[in-house]
Amino acid sequence: MAQLKSAAFKEGEVPQAREPLAVQEPLPEGSGRSFPPVSVPACQTLIDVRNGEASFAHVFQHFNWKENIMGGGSTLASYEDGRAEQRFAELKRALATCRHYEGEGYVGPFEATVTTQASPEYGEEAVTFREIVPMGPENGGDRNEQFVVVRTGNTIATFSELSIGKDLFFPPEVITRQVERLRNAQRP
Repeated sequence: MAQLKSAAFKEGEVPQAREPLAVQEPLPEGSGRSFPPVSVPACQTLIDVRNGEASFAHVFQHFNWKENIMGGGSTLASYEDGRAEQRFAELKRALATCRHYEGEGYVGPFEATVTTQASPEYGEEAVTFREIVPMGPENGGDRNEQFVVVRTGNTIATFSELSIGKDLFFPPEVITRQVERLRNAQRP
């Protein structure tokens, strides 16, 4: 956990973000609110991998962008040898079949559509997809969240950018810098 925290961004390192840039550890098992699994098992796998579930350790970092009030975030997850490759393969299989699912969140039941996008050139493996939840015009449009998931060695980093009624993207230069930090942290 400490090594992941040290690889995360510090105050002043992401000029597009408002301060503070706090790094958060997951809540202790059983202390947070839990939700039932989503309606499609492959989609649950997708959600679990992007959230760092089944990792050895993971941390979260939220970004309150100066230009997007909805913000973004990253999850840095560390795995035991070979396990990151296995989890990433599970994610790719899930993306091949997960197109739509129903679930329950903090504001109640929802339906989500998953669309894949061109794979970026980050780390050893990377995928990009969006999850879109209809919200209706009275709420400003659909909830639209972009995810870029990158495997570098024994880590999987997930970057998300949330918007309403728009297609916004997590800043590529921030992804590049974070992936390089994760790569350097794993060198002997």
